[in-house]
Amino acid sequence: MNRYLILAMRRAQLDLTVVPRHLAYLDDLRGQGRLELSGPFGDQSGGAYLVHAADLAEATASAHNDPAHLSGGWQLTVYEWRAK
Repeated sequence: MNRYLILAMRRAQLDLTVVPRHLAYLDDLRGQGRLELSGPFGDQSGGAYLVHAADLAEATASAHNDPAHLSGGWQLTVYEWRAK
């Protein structure tokens, strides 16, 4: 499995009622052993999470199933991260 960094940047139309569903989604990924790290940025502009996936397509599909993405309140960008 490869690591993928998902940046989630807040948009102006952010609906804060989506946050609990986003966090539950991350908890589900964690329960599957696919989420390594997650958290918000200190300036409240968004956050990031690190997932394990077979390839970029799988990681992107995970990001696109996130309620944060589905709500339109965050811009999610997926990067393959070759951190050691």
